[in-house]
Amino acid sequence: MTSLVYKNSMKAISRFVPEKLQPLWNHPAGPQTIFFWAPMFKWGLVIAGLGDLSRPAEKISISQSGALGLTGLIWTRYSVAITPKNYSLCSVNFFVACTALYQVARAIKYQRDQEAIAAAAATNH
Repeated sequence: MTSLVYKNSMKAISRFVPEKLQPLWNHPAGPQTIFFWAPMFKWGLVIAGLGDLSRPAEKISISQSGALGLTGLIWTRYSVAITPKNYSLCSVNFFVACTALYQVARAIKYQRDQEAIAAAAATNH
């Protein structure tokens, strides 16, 4: 039932899509498929990652950010290995990986700086 409603909705909408945009509309990874919408919603992770850039480094979870960065890299590779190639999925996962791995780097730098401060304080006493 839902599939029938969806298909009929897409037919009705396609009448309003300009001729120039028909190739995108009818693409195997176009707006009529999950291959289009999943990456669009995944940009929320990138936006959240950019918002976390102001988060104090001591509050960053290295394991969580590392896992997110690693999955971003894996899915970046996968999105160009599949047929049809999904460049939208590739780009969003690349930016997910970049923001997450940047957070990992910030957290590691913070931890190293704290260790250096503690070592300096220990030698001064």
